[in-house]
Amino acid sequence: MKQVFGYVLILCSIPLLLFVGSEAWKEIAKAQQHSQVIEKSIELPEETVSPLPITLYDANNAIFSEEYTEWSQPLKLDEIPEVVKEIFIYSEDEHFYNHLGFDVSAIARAFIANTSEQSIQQGGSTITQQLVRMRYLSVDKTYERKLMELFYSYELEKYYSKEQILEMYLNEMYFSNQVYGIGAAATYYFDRPIDKLSLAEMAFIAAIPNNPSLYDPLQNFDNTKARQERLLDKLVEHQLLTTQEAVMYKQEPITLAVKSKIQNYPSYSTYVLQELKWLIGQQTGYHEQIAKTTDKMEKEFLQLELQKEVDEILKQGIHVYTALQPEKQQQDEAAINTILGNAELQASATIINNDTREIVSIYGGKDYKKHDLHRAFQSPRQPGSAFKPISVFAPYFETTTATKNSTVSGAQYCVGNFCPENYGGIWYGNVTIAKAFQESINTSALRLYDAIGVDTAFSYIDRFQFGSIVDKDRTYATALGGLTYGVTSLELADAYSSFIDGFYAPARSIRKVTNLQGETIYSWPREREEIWSASTVNTMRDLLNEVVTSGTGKGLYSYSGYIGAKTGTTNQFKDYWVAGLTNDYTTAVWIGYDTPRSMQAIEKQKIHFKIFNAITD
Repeated sequence: MKQVFGYVLILCSIPLLLFVGSEAWKEIAKAQQHSQVIEKSIELPEETVSPLPITLYDANNAIFSEEYTEWSQPLKLDEIPEVVKEIFIYSEDEHFYNHLGFDVSAIARAFIANTSEQSIQQGGSTITQQLVRMRYLSVDKTYERKLMELFYSYELEKYYSKEQILEMYLNEMYFSNQVYGIGAAATYYFDRPIDKLSLAEMAFIAAIPNNPSLYDPLQNFDNTKARQERLLDKLVEHQLLTTQEAVMYKQEPITLAVKSKIQNYPSYSTYVLQELKWLIGQQTGYHEQIAKTTDKMEKEFLQLELQKEVDEILKQGIHVYTALQPEKQQQDEAAINTILGNAELQASATIINNDTREIVSIYGGKDYKKHDLHRAFQSPRQPGSAFKPISVFAPYFETTTATKNSTVSGAQYCVGNFCPENYGGIWYGNVTIAKAFQESINTSALRLYDAIGVDTAFSYIDRFQFGSIVDKDRTYATALGGLTYGVTSLELADAYSSFIDGFYAPARSIRKVTNLQGETIYSWPREREEIWSASTVNTMRDLLNEVVTSGTGKGLYSYSGYIGAKTGTTNQFKDYWVAGLTNDYTTAVWIGYDTPRSMQAIEKQKIHFKIFNAITD
């Protein structure tokens, strides 16, 4: 009976809304004919339609970055002060708790006011109608749209209680400057939650949604203040304030404290957002499906589906807790920027905490800004000899009984047409493996790689996260770091972390991801896999240390005690690398030009050494 009464009431109100016209009557017939379709079409989810912020936290649980296009902070109705609700009800819809979604008397008044001008100027809209307009309809002032608004409003009131409608309305209203909802308006304009505002401040922001352009406090402060005073008068009219109290609140100074988006450490935050996508892809199964398929079209489709999944999660608003050490990140960035100077020379670096295997600092490039090329994970480069510990030496010790004092020839050596030379064109006789490692003798490394075979070497390489290594890299050139695309400093530091103790867990920046209620929705598994035996680890750590004390790594140092490293220089001096460990950190550093060219002229400056020394202590 209530439903029938509602539709009768709508139809009775039509003469007040419409002058006779063919288009209007078409809309009436359409609405009556498709009422069931209308009912289904408004069954929307209860969450707000605006994307919510992504908040990134450092290792101290302090916010260091906020990602959002629209500022929105939804609140439960009981979290919103009663006086705020009363301001909106008495100023927008006095009969809110009594009507069925629309107010016939208000419509009549608007109709009478508008007929003389033959256009809709006065609204007569209820809170429910305004919510319908925000969610489902355009804001065009046409009679056809107004009629549909009535049907939608009536249906909305059937689906939701008055309290639910009021909550949605207060959370979805537009407050200018890309701010949505009363909770977000409080923090945006006053940098405080709504319940910490004075009544004068609450009334001030409540003035904005009536006309967000006219009452934009950043552009038209006086207009906003004038409407705030009219809203205070409304509270007097309804005996919620005395005249004296209203005068007092009107006289209270309004001082805006406009929120600025927190965007610290863009090099780190950019990486976190990429890792977040990897995390979601792994835990939703998309990464496994993408890796398994060989069909290019299917792979692209799966990647699009993954992106949709990521976008949907991000819209809901999340908190991402990370391992960022802000002081270290700041110091590392400043140090590397200073060392690089003002020339075109670029760098990338990744620093991993040895105890936690977390990425505590990452450098994406000189004076890095959001959306720049992030060289630490987006720009693979040839690693040269810095790859040999992973591709040759550790697998060789792991699969043979050789020691670092075993001998290997440094004479010329070819596998098929692959005949590498040693640095400086020098040939060696028999040398210890330690000597071959220290002096980075290519022919010796190729002999050891050939001895264990490509498949054995890759049975270890594949256990790390070298995303840029492809099937075409299953060649002998890989022994010397000659790859199709190369590796990133992130990937190389990640693999070197296995030399801490022989165990490997992929290095991560993200500790956990929670929803707005604080519930953990994503986190990385933290199991560690044993890659190298204790004997191999001890040997590799000795070799890495000897590179620093008496090999190609002379000039590297650490005040923490142990240091071990391996250098890498690619053909024609286009890339310089150093990767290694101290007691505290595992680090990989690359320097070069974005468009590769020779750096032989600056070789003796050992800029990559200076960077490594600056960021590992």
